[in-house]
Amino acid sequence: MISSKHRPTVATVDLNAIRANVEAVQKHIPQRAKTFAVVKANAYGHGSIEVSKALLPIVDGYCVSNLDEALELRQAGISKEILVLGIVLPEEIDLAKKEKITLTVANLDWLKEANQKDIDLKGCHVHLKIDSGMGRIGLRTLEEADQLIANLLEAEVKVDGIFTHFATADEADNQKFTEQLQFFTDLVGALAYKPAMVHASNSATSLWHSDTIFNAVRLGIVIYGLNPSGHALELPYPLKAALSLETAIVQVKKINAGDTVGYGASYKAKEEEIVATLPIGYADGWTRDLQGFHVLVDGQFCEIIGRVSMDQTTIRLPKYYPIGSKVTLIGQEAEQVITATDLADQKGTINYEVLCLLSDRIPRYYKN
Repeated sequence: MISSKHRPTVATVDLNAIRANVEAVQKHIPQRAKTFAVVKANAYGHGSIEVSKALLPIVDGYCVSNLDEALELRQAGISKEILVLGIVLPEEIDLAKKEKITLTVANLDWLKEANQKDIDLKGCHVHLKIDSGMGRIGLRTLEEADQLIANLLEAEVKVDGIFTHFATADEADNQKFTEQLQFFTDLVGALAYKPAMVHASNSATSLWHSDTIFNAVRLGIVIYGLNPSGHALELPYPLKAALSLETAIVQVKKINAGDTVGYGASYKAKEEEIVATLPIGYADGWTRDLQGFHVLVDGQFCEIIGRVSMDQTTIRLPKYYPIGSKVTLIGQEAEQVITATDLADQKGTINYEVLCLLSDRIPRYYKN
């Protein structure tokens, strides 16, 4: 999708805030722990290449979702370790080896498939994924882990790490977290061969369970300055949201009592009102469920009225503002602020999804 640079809808990413957020976490975790920045999904909508380059001096490596995201970083000149957290099919092993990309191995069938296709595994770097209770990818028993590691070593694969992922580290109830941590700790402790890097700490674990960190952390949403728990837990120290989203008014008109706005005529004016149109819609990730939410104009909350369209959104103004007037969708204006978490509350989702939905049609500009 082409970036729409000739309209006033833009996202601004503060790279200084991103660096400061990483450094804030690093001050509160063990000094020996390596830091891996999670830049999957275009760095949660912030721009994977720009974020990765900004963090080069202060992180040890990067985590991505798939091989193509890893290749994007390599092509941009990122030479530090890149770990693919998802499953890469055996057919792509040669490419991963060529580009020095570390893969996740999560089951014995993956190795069986590679052997059946006579794929050369020698020199491939991998981390093992353990399913300690998340229920997605990963090995579930010590016996499977020992067998897989032994078979990989026999094939001259470099088994560099082992990791798991917590399902409830961002919740107040610690029972499930404690169960997963114990399972993973016991399994790693009993391995016949223990890989050098052991990691289980995502953003939430790094914030609220730093005493449980092994020797590496995977920092995701915390890098971008947002609370992984939404409102469930208070941040133990300040972070700064890195992304703001702004647009501008492109039309202003008066409507009369009884006039309707938008598809389905879902909004009817009760009196004479001033209505403005904004050039952003659900094709940009500004979704239909935001009807009834608000934006900021001149430091004042203005309600979104009528259904959000594919390319346009309508708002009710308290008074006339001229075409070109700034509108804040995410960020601070005067004393008021709208956060990605506020949007998530309106949408019934999480701040991660709000940011990831912002489409490539919105250009990103970077403050360094």
